[in-house]
Amino acid sequence: MSADKPPSPNGPGKPSWLERLSRLFGREPRDREQFKRQLKDARERSLLDAEEETMLQGVLEVAETQVGDIMIPRSQMVVLERDKPPEELMRTIIASGHSRFPVIGDDISEVAGILLAKDLLRYYAEGASEKFDIRECLRPAVFIPESKRLNTLLREFRSSHNHMAIVVDEYGGVSGLLTIEDVLEQIVGDIDDEHDIQGEAEIVAEGDGKYSVLALTRIEDFNEYFGARLDDEEYDTIGGLVSHQFGRLPRRGEKVELQGCEFRVTRAHRRRIEALQVTPPKTWVVSGESGS
Repeated sequence: MSADKPPSPNGPGKPSWLERLSRLFGREPRDREQFKRQLKDARERSLLDAEEETMLQGVLEVAETQVGDIMIPRSQMVVLERDKPPEELMRTIIASGHSRFPVIGDDISEVAGILLAKDLLRYYAEGASEKFDIRECLRPAVFIPESKRLNTLLREFRSSHNHMAIVVDEYGGVSGLLTIEDVLEQIVGDIDDEHDIQGEAEIVAEGDGKYSVLALTRIEDFNEYFGARLDDEEYDTIGGLVSHQFGRLPRRGEKVELQGCEFRVTRAHRRRIEALQVTPPKTWVVSGESGS
């Protein structure tokens, strides 16, 4: 038996999921790479559709991927400060749309625990926000190393009912965080929620020479609308080009200038820019005011 083959979860003598799937394809693979090729072949022979193949490939990759490969980096973490008043905490919660937040002490390296948004909202619903004491509502934070495998973490999430873990480096410093949704997205793809963009116009004039632009707007369409000449050789979308200018994933409110045009991040997902406010230079001739 190949050393690369995962052990059967059903105990000795019971076929593993890999062996059971292999029977569908006529032969047992020697290793993971051959199994991936069998999945592709099964799709080409219409035994699997493209989505099913992608999910099965995702399952394999989860077993090979480490937490550090997909974590939300420290610079992108949305945190609550333990000593801030409830009204400031509420503003952060509403702006982010998240349901769980690391709560920090003096700095981000001191994670005191996890706050669920519903615990603060309950005080507001009862009209007793002035009685809110964040220390009484904190849930214990779970700390994991960057080297932990995603499949192991997923099992731990399921058994402990935790949905968030704080990632630490080899010196014990906070390097990022990961949620159960991040892990599941490696298998099923992006999981959209009510805060994700659906059906919005790509470019919308806001007035005063400013425009709202979706990050997925193609550079070619952006250039046509604004009379710009941004390079689309390396990147297809405005979000990809702007992220490249930062050299990292920027946070909401951060700005960068490119060819005299100001790009300010107005919405950002855990691992991508979603929307930008664009202030083009006066030298650009905007020709797409009627719509993109």
